[in-house]
Amino acid sequence: MSKILVVDDAEFLRVRLTKMLTADGHDVHQAENGLKAVATYKDIHPDLVLMDVTMPEMDGLTALKEIVKFDPKARVMMLTALGQESVVLEAIKSGARDFVVKPFEHDRVMKAIAKLLG
Repeated sequence: MSKILVVDDAEFLRVRLTKMLTADGHDVHQAENGLKAVATYKDIHPDLVLMDVTMPEMDGLTALKEIVKFDPKARVMMLTALGQESVVLEAIKSGARDFVVKPFEHDRVMKAIAKLLG
């Protein structure tokens, strides 16, 4: 069982991902913005972070950079809306290991998670 941090300002998406991941046996924690994501990461040291790009208080790219600064080996997968390709490139350059485009397919997310945790 892996510890996964789900970060998104949309509660329905956090709940959907949490249900999906707990059904697969993972220990899931949530944060609704980048500030809380960084604090939660430092507190629980998750095996993987699934993080939205666009959020209030601190966006996902800034949070990604803070997390990677704290833990260069952090495994972070970005969740992006269609049309954010330039943001995806910046995220990869900043340390993101993968990305999933929203709305996402269950199988795509689970395969990406398995790859990153494997």
